[in-house]
Amino acid sequence: MAAAAAAASKKVFEVFVTKVPWTVATKEVKEYFGQFGQVKRCLLPLDKETGFHRGFCWIGFTTEEGLQNALQKDPHIIEGAKLQVQKNRKPFSGRRLNKGEEI
Repeated sequence: MAAAAAAASKKVFEVFVTKVPWTVATKEVKEYFGQFGQVKRCLLPLDKETGFHRGFCWIGFTTEEGLQNALQKDPHIIEGAKLQVQKNRKPFSGRRLNKGEEI
């Protein structure tokens, strides 16, 4: 039974979000997406040179329901900016984003 639970927890319910306004912090993004389901992870990478985030993030939900709820809503708007939200194709597992750093 424990093996089945461990396998289920390996499933990743993530969205990749772009066009995040530079004025928005991780806390606001996490709170916004929390309306769709419990957020397990919010990763908003920072630009080392500017100190601001890079305008995109990953949001991981604890359930598929949270993921589906987020994908069904359109548009997503934070601070007047329309976000682009799509299902994350590859599970995020601590990838480094330092090779070239170009979008």
